[in-house]
Amino acid sequence: MRAERAERAERAERADGVGRAGGRPGFELFRDDWGIPHVRAGGARELAYGQGYVTALDRAWQLHVEQHRVLGTSAAFLGADAADWDGLARRTRLADTARRCYERMDAGTAAWVAAYAEGVSDALADGAHERAPEFARTGSEPSAWEPWTPLGVWLSTHLLFAGFPAKLWRGELTRRLGPDAVPLFATDGPGTAGSNGWLVTGDRTASGAALLAGDPHRFIEDPGVYQQIHLASPGCDVVGLAVPGVPGLAHFGHTGQVAWAITNAMADYQDLYRERLRRTGGAVEAYGPGGWEEVAAHTETYQVAGGEPVTVEVVETERGTVVVGGPDAGPLPGEEGEEAANALALRHHPRVSGRLGFETLPALLTARTVADVSAAVDHWVEPVNVLLAADTEGGLLHRAAGYVPRRPAANRLGPVPAWEAGHAWRDEPEPLPEAPAGSWADPGLAVMANERGLAGPLGTEFAPPYRADRIRALLTARTGWRAGEMAAVHTDTYLASARPLLALLGRLDPAGLGEPARRLRERLLGWDRHMETGSVDAARYAAFRAEVVRTLAAHPALAGLTGPAGPAADGYPPVFRPWLFATARIAYALESLLTGGPVPEDERLALVAAALETAAEDDSELPWGALHRLAPWQAVASGEEWPSVGGDHDCVLSTSSLPGITHLFARGPAARYVWDLARREDSLWAVPFGASGVPGDPHARDQLPLWREGGLVPVVTDFARLRPVPLPTPSDRSPAR
Repeated sequence: MRAERAERAERAERADGVGRAGGRPGFELFRDDWGIPHVRAGGARELAYGQGYVTALDRAWQLHVEQHRVLGTSAAFLGADAADWDGLARRTRLADTARRCYERMDAGTAAWVAAYAEGVSDALADGAHERAPEFARTGSEPSAWEPWTPLGVWLSTHLLFAGFPAKLWRGELTRRLGPDAVPLFATDGPGTAGSNGWLVTGDRTASGAALLAGDPHRFIEDPGVYQQIHLASPGCDVVGLAVPGVPGLAHFGHTGQVAWAITNAMADYQDLYRERLRRTGGAVEAYGPGGWEEVAAHTETYQVAGGEPVTVEVVETERGTVVVGGPDAGPLPGEEGEEAANALALRHHPRVSGRLGFETLPALLTARTVADVSAAVDHWVEPVNVLLAADTEGGLLHRAAGYVPRRPAANRLGPVPAWEAGHAWRDEPEPLPEAPAGSWADPGLAVMANERGLAGPLGTEFAPPYRADRIRALLTARTGWRAGEMAAVHTDTYLASARPLLALLGRLDPAGLGEPARRLRERLLGWDRHMETGSVDAARYAAFRAEVVRTLAAHPALAGLTGPAGPAADGYPPVFRPWLFATARIAYALESLLTGGPVPEDERLALVAAALETAAEDDSELPWGALHRLAPWQAVASGEEWPSVGGDHDCVLSTSSLPGITHLFARGPAARYVWDLARREDSLWAVPFGASGVPGDPHARDQLPLWREGGLVPVVTDFARLRPVPLPTPSDRSPAR
């Protein structure tokens, strides 16, 4: 392996002219008071190498897990909990897709990405992993990264981001309750992730220059899914939030002249096709528009720590890779007869085209204007985002970016028959909407919060408008905004979505309630609707809401979704169950189900009254913070006690629990940022844990108290204010070489 690595390094050096003084391309590492890395280099590829190297210093374990999630080998050291993902990674051919996309990139971008991967590998070879105790705990060793591994990390991170399993849910919903039920549940569900973002122009700021702020909402992972970093080289000086394992700053950045940020557009750009597969001798065939056709098929076996090896059959039809069922499987749920489909194939653009849009990433690092940013994201593929940008010349940008295939509307709703030619993708994508500043509904203000707004033509399920409306209300209430004041918007806990449930509560006749229920009713009707950590009323509301969800889920009208034969128990792979768990779906669709749907109005009132009586039996005075605590995902659990945080799913401070199931939350602000276009050094940011992913490091948890309270740390870009950090001595001792 060492000889192979040396040959690759020599090719890369010849290709880009990057010298290797001291055994590695030259770059310098600095850190600020929060341990945030600042990388300075003499050229773009040296900078990419340095970014990869430093990321491995701080996040070796995280990168190790992500690398093996791409390969479908993570269960070999993480055990059975990772086995379902590994099966999906193999069936969707993530690694092969990453290779394809790498091979299709232009030479300059490919060399830039390869330099990042080389930096990761060299840091691991220099012993970066030795600081991470998880390697010893799991008995695993690092391995070198391939040039295409960063593309694989991006693909695996975002494979489920568009929520194609929601099409399984909509298909089941249609089958069990009829097509009229689908709009009732057309809201972002438990498997989606979103963000807040807003741009305030100079007319509304104290400086006269724009402020761009927000917070991406994702599943909170430890180490965090975003990495604060500063990258500088000739022609490039940019701060932003990187995705560990991926070069550049895809989502959030500030070059000093222009800043950009994104939210999930909630677009629909992946399709599921109902396939009829059969085995004929040693071959697998699929029934397509032209009849039976032989398709690619092979088996793969992967290891599971503490368990037996798992063998999966990888099948790829003309439509896509099979993710459910197979040639030997029985009919899909609800399918009957000889022509029943027995598999589902996933079609998504990177697999079809070999394009992922990484050409965008180096272009963003040198952007100076919003026109530069827009030109860069023209190359973007997925995930499809809504983007805001502003520059120091007064330029503004609000547009969608990514690739949404043009195909029939039915493709967006659920699985479609593979044998009908009408469901094929067209050659041209859907046009991407853009909103010129003159068209903004609120002059001087643009908001993006996953609602059905700019990206409405591109999707099916969107977030309710509560977050977007609340952000607009807060920002239009005054002018003269400063960067530090944006924390008040980030942390707003007003829960507008409580209105329909409280309205039904107000319609209940107090005379028909028991005394504890009457007292609770009056208390909740007088509540200020803020989900603050110290609020007992917020906790009592959450407990009442949970009872409503459970009572509604038990109603006969919804028994087809929630009973023992519900969608979550219908034979789909376990990795898709979060999208099929009906109680969670009912919780997120509560407003629709309380104001319409299959439960008659009088029964809805009776249901609310019964839930109130049950909730009133518990007269606990615990505050919301005692119940609503962070529950981050960790590949290896640390056993730490995590803090309480305010907010709720539809608050601006969107900390999403599963009402009726648990008050703990796993989705929330994965970072916060405020980009100041007047003075970049007045910008602010924060992440949930810290700059380091190494347990016990002084900067592994130092931002957690600030993040909990909505605090932000300063963005520092002056190298004179930073501390130079010596790099490890190059070594050949690691298996990564």
